[in-house]
Amino acid sequence: MTELSKATHRFELTLRKPWLGFFPKPTVVIDGVAQPTQWGTRNWKVAGDVEVTVFLYNRMWKFGEASFTVEQGSTRALVYSAPWLPFLPGTVQVSA
Repeated sequence: MTELSKATHRFELTLRKPWLGFFPKPTVVIDGVAQPTQWGTRNWKVAGDVEVTVFLYNRMWKFGEASFTVEQGSTRALVYSAPWLPFLPGTVQVSA
């Protein structure tokens, strides 16, 4: 590995749930390592390019899954929005 690929950087991810109804807490998976988290805005420290997946889990199945790649040096703030229904995927957009 080169020194450049080992350099760490941060990205901002906002996790939004629909305003109506109960939704379980989201799970963020960064390069295969799952990290349960809370709704709201968080900064994540990563090394190099990483594959990120966000999903919800309700003790029986996971739903609302959305995947994206965060590249080294990217400074875009991202927003994950949970789906209204438990069989739909979540969405990830660049924050405005």
